[in-house]
Amino acid sequence: MNIAGIAAEYNPFHSGHARHVAETRRTLGEDCAVVAAMSGNFVQRGDCALFDKWRRTRAALEGGIDLVLELPTVWAVSSAERFAWGSASVLENTGMVDTMSFGSECGDVEALKKAAAALDSPDLPAALRPFLEQGLTFATARQRAAEALAGEETGQLLRRPNNNLGAEYLRALRTLGSKIQPMTVLRTGAEHNETAAFVTRGPLSREEQNRLFWEGHPVLSAASIRMHLADGEWDLMEPYLPAGGREILEGHTLSLPALEKMRWAMLARIRTMTAADWAALPDAGAAEGLPRRLEHAGRTCTSMDEFFSLAKTKRYTRARLARLVLWAFLGLTAADVPEKPPYLRVLGFNGRGRELLRTMKRTARVPVLTKPAHAKALDGPGRRLFELEARCTDLYDLCLDPVPAPGREWTTDPVIL
Repeated sequence: MNIAGIAAEYNPFHSGHARHVAETRRTLGEDCAVVAAMSGNFVQRGDCALFDKWRRTRAALEGGIDLVLELPTVWAVSSAERFAWGSASVLENTGMVDTMSFGSECGDVEALKKAAAALDSPDLPAALRPFLEQGLTFATARQRAAEALAGEETGQLLRRPNNNLGAEYLRALRTLGSKIQPMTVLRTGAEHNETAAFVTRGPLSREEQNRLFWEGHPVLSAASIRMHLADGEWDLMEPYLPAGGREILEGHTLSLPALEKMRWAMLARIRTMTAADWAALPDAGAAEGLPRRLEHAGRTCTSMDEFFSLAKTKRYTRARLARLVLWAFLGLTAADVPEKPPYLRVLGFNGRGRELLRTMKRTARVPVLTKPAHAKALDGPGRRLFELEARCTDLYDLCLDPVPAPGREWTTDPVIL
């Protein structure tokens, strides 16, 4: 039996994700088990997940995932390179995943391997320099550098977000010396983060909903689905959620943008930060002078929108700045990132996932936490990282209405389907 791993946010799990899981099984065999390394309560773009990690776990299990492991926040809220490395490391640490499956716009692993090789080339820094000196974003400069090193066709692949992330997964697997084999599924439907897309108007029967969901036509982006759900359009979005997805998620939606509830706390934090404080964050651009720009913006602005307006340039994208602000708000620094994931946190499993757990307990290279109480036995980096996750969950919960009592990280057991 093959065991495939998927890195994901599932924010929320939708028909495109279901198609990815189904295509992975079609390729590897219907008995293939699927493990997800899923972001926790905060996501890569520097925001709260629309639903907490336990509800997103249940929806993923309903949609075909067998076992959900947590991708810790310090990697989940990161650049594509760090996100990919953390995800690949979680899957590698299981000792049992043999294939890493990811979506891409090109659907061609060999083409992505060429792009990954260009990014790993020792000539990349020199190729990057002239484009960075033009003030281009790092992502654009890197794509241009890859074109210079490997040709236009290879470099152009990196213009698409899922191709870019796929190349990073390949780089991460190589860096880890992993035996996990990569495979990619052609992404169809709406573009990543596209919010203007065709929507099937209901009401639909459950049979019609299931057909739409599993056939994956049409596929909306998660961003579009989040917008509709935040507006309360559950009837409209139900066909794009797994069976029972509405029942799992409805009534537990954060308002968008969720961090709006935190704006004064975030503003208070950035007003007190020095350039040295900003420089202590990961990907803070200290060599580029970004921390000084952020300190000035924080001391000048009267709102978070104004802060982003003052700090943003063509080179420093809002997504990058949003991640830095979230790290600052959560009280995390680059020093809080362990050398590698120190444990495997189980967020949920189904019947086949229970069998995977039995196997993983024999093969895992790090402790497996099947209950939050197991974290109390950790020491060193593992204990520190779990305590950071607990703090992140307590801060995430301030976005909920009503606000739960603190400490959910220590009391919430895995979801069992």
